[in-house]
Amino acid sequence: MLRESTFVHYHQDVTLRDLPSVDALIGTIASSLLDLGHDPPAGLIRDAARRAVEVARQAILQGANPPVTPFLMARGDVLRLLRPSLRHVVNATGVVLHTNLGRAPLPGFEVPAGYSNLEYDLATGRRGKRDTHAGKLLEAILGAPAIVVNNNAAALYLILNELAAGGEAVVSRGELIEIGDGFRIPDIMTRSGAKLREVGTTNRTTIDDYREAIGPETKILLRVHPSNFKITGFTARPELSELVALGREFGIPVYEDLGSGCVVDLKPFGIPEPLAQDSLRRGANVISFSGDKLLGGPQAGIIAGDADLVARIRRNPMFRALRQDKLFFQVMESTLRAIALEDYDAVPALRMMRMAPDEIRYRAEALAKTIGPTVTVEPGESVIGGGSTPDLTLPTWLLVAQNPEPNKLEKYLRQRDTPIIARIENDRLVLDLRTVFPQEEYLIATALKAN
Repeated sequence: MLRESTFVHYHQDVTLRDLPSVDALIGTIASSLLDLGHDPPAGLIRDAARRAVEVARQAILQGANPPVTPFLMARGDVLRLLRPSLRHVVNATGVVLHTNLGRAPLPGFEVPAGYSNLEYDLATGRRGKRDTHAGKLLEAILGAPAIVVNNNAAALYLILNELAAGGEAVVSRGELIEIGDGFRIPDIMTRSGAKLREVGTTNRTTIDDYREAIGPETKILLRVHPSNFKITGFTARPELSELVALGREFGIPVYEDLGSGCVVDLKPFGIPEPLAQDSLRRGANVISFSGDKLLGGPQAGIIAGDADLVARIRRNPMFRALRQDKLFFQVMESTLRAIALEDYDAVPALRMMRMAPDEIRYRAEALAKTIGPTVTVEPGESVIGGGSTPDLTLPTWLLVAQNPEPNKLEKYLRQRDTPIIARIENDRLVLDLRTVFPQEEYLIATALKAN
């Protein structure tokens, strides 16, 4: 009979003779998984057992102990396949648009089972366009025709490919930014087939710089809103109205990449982002922005503007490669309808950003009373995040864990069945309820009581 240690833990140096047979390992793993309520296919367990024994064998041949036993390795591999990789987590970081946690939290929505009228016009009984499920609502909100693609980088690419390929796109040097994960605006622009005509300097660009750059090859004037960066000090950039006037003078369209894209006025709540609608009212011919940031919906690139230009962009062959699917339209339609009806609390990200500090304090103190003396409540700051409004914070109230080992506590919370993502601040673990849904609070209380 094989020693228990061969399945669970190694307490001393092991040899090849200590390794379990694949058949014995299969039986032990299957029994263990049944205890947890799992009965995966035998072939899945067999393949995992074979891999685990071979990894252990190779380690021993190289004079080292296997990092874990074949049992733990194989069982872990099978469990990882059984558990969905994309999981619900509790965001207690206070970062509303947390890039690593999916940016904007999605509103509740129902996916129609079976078939849907994705590209079917129920009124005429003929083929329709999937754009209509979001396009009509976007036009009601923005006051201009709009289409959607899979993200704002795709929108930038598509607009430039259609309106400026083979010609020049005039842009300020101070706006040639990196948008995250190594992707840079200049690289995307170059791939579109447009030639960059950089003007001005990193910190100062004037309308005369744009005027002097205009020539026979100029196809578009580009303005990039600094939603994920901030330059202070001796700076200058033309107003959008100046660019619009210049574009009209030369018959050149003006395109503003708004980045985060705000469609609800958040200035009363301390978020001074320009409205996408205002850019269109001030004469921008085309705009684009993200759907999963300040809009509060799923990932998307939204393109809006002059009807003829939007129609041209939609006819571009690359539009089909960058279009969205039926699941996206279901979520985006729910988000946009709430915004059009001014039901902003139905959009979680907008509710979180508009939440009053006193409401957060009330919730935090009530939860702290439930948990007990292991937590206290203190004032702190939330962050918008997601490449939006750099350096801007919102006042909040924090749950502070009175734990001498905050890093261990952070790992413990993160590895719960429903992971709770907190943050370490000044060598203390803190949780910000601004980004926690009320129905998730019991998970925090249960976890901190059990620790």
